[in-house]
Amino acid sequence: MTQTTSTSTPTSTSTSVPASASASASRARGAGAPAPDHALGPLGLFTVLLGAALPLIDFFIVNVALPTMGRDLAASESVLELVVAGYGLAYAVLLVLGGRLGDLFGRRRLFLGGMAAFGLTSLACGLAPDAWSLVAARVVQGASAAAMVPQVLATIQSATEGPRRAKAMSLYGATAGLSMVAGQILGGVLVAADIAGSGWRSVFLVNVPFVIVGLLLAVRTVPETRSQRPEPVDGAGTVLLAAALLTLLAPLTEGRAAGWPLWTWLSLAAFPLVTGAFYAVERRADRQGRTPLVPPSLFALTTLRRGLTIMAPLAVGFSGFMFVIAVALQSGAGLGPVRAGLALAPMALTFFLASLAGPRLVARFGARVVTAGAVLQGVGVVLIVLAVRADWPDVGFVELLPGAAVAGAGQALQLPVVMRIVMSEVPPARAGVGSGVMVTTQQASLALGVATLGTLFLSLVPAMGMRDALLTTLAVQLAGVAVTGLLSLRLPRKVG
Repeated sequence: MTQTTSTSTPTSTSTSVPASASASASRARGAGAPAPDHALGPLGLFTVLLGAALPLIDFFIVNVALPTMGRDLAASESVLELVVAGYGLAYAVLLVLGGRLGDLFGRRRLFLGGMAAFGLTSLACGLAPDAWSLVAARVVQGASAAAMVPQVLATIQSATEGPRRAKAMSLYGATAGLSMVAGQILGGVLVAADIAGSGWRSVFLVNVPFVIVGLLLAVRTVPETRSQRPEPVDGAGTVLLAAALLTLLAPLTEGRAAGWPLWTWLSLAAFPLVTGAFYAVERRADRQGRTPLVPPSLFALTTLRRGLTIMAPLAVGFSGFMFVIAVALQSGAGLGPVRAGLALAPMALTFFLASLAGPRLVARFGARVVTAGAVLQGVGVVLIVLAVRADWPDVGFVELLPGAAVAGAGQALQLPVVMRIVMSEVPPARAGVGSGVMVTTQQASLALGVATLGTLFLSLVPAMGMRDALLTTLAVQLAGVAVTGLLSLRLPRKVG
């Protein structure tokens, strides 16, 4: 008994096992393989996936709750847009920095800190006494999510290998897509349930028990990993990336509600200039041997570069559709929050089922699964267009079921696979940077989708009416799906 205990401790192992045996064990695990005590087990994977799901659910959960928030807090449309945009902007702006801090100080540590802060800020959102307090709490909530989420992919990349990594990446992508749809459904159910008279506040308060469970599990099941050669924070790059995202997303999200004042146009004009400055600073740091916030050399990885090119239009179309359909079904078709949310239930179900089949399909057909997913999604959008044309405003669960089901399956064959492709060649030492870049692209594109397709839809409603505005917006999304399908043909056939 004493001998068993002795040999299980790191100290005893190091003194009793010859160096040659240790080296042989290391070689047996394979180059770059995580040591057993740094491997991510099934319960640990569940825990980090929970951390990835909560912020995405929160991005979409407010869509169907916004009308109730506006009435309860006497908030204007522009302030309500800040409830969505403030969260999305803080989240997108700080994601890459969150990944770098995880590399530097330890990913498990940042994950725990970010999750704890996310729970506290969710509580603050749920207890907000007025609209501006809610906006402030949402901004800090987005920053908390930015500390937590990059650690998920970085931990998977550093603490798994081979088939286990491929499976974990597929589950991550499936979790991300399912969370987006489930968030909108859950929001409608919670608002209508009005638990203990909480109304819209429950969409934030529901996070608290999940965060507590996540923290308890993370302490026991998530291994600590970090970059072996961490670099200091790139201050100039961080500021310029934040400025670039703000100059693009802030005017697009607030411009229409504010009446497109001068600052919105000046901000959009500044975007290419700030982006150019950011690229120049990062390229210089890369050439000097330092590790910038977003290393341009990282984009030499073909899989990462082409995967991100597909992820952008995919996320733009997805988030824009979710926002527009929530507004159209409630304001145009007269559905309540529950019926508006449940109208998308077939999408969530088929997304889940197709995600389960995804890894086997990828093993057999490679990246062409993404192309097939784009075709399926396009068919689903066309079916939704036909339902809206034929039955508006009497459109609901039954009318949308065929289109939502087919579109959900198509999305499930794209998003998880593209995420896996993006990270497939990123070395473990740069896992935090790579995951930060990927999730930033995803989050910025989600915010851009709400800003662009949402603004287009709401701008067309006064002149065209709800039905035709919705049909026009769906046609634009269909064009985006076609672009995604064409871009997918450039992906490497084999998925690592």
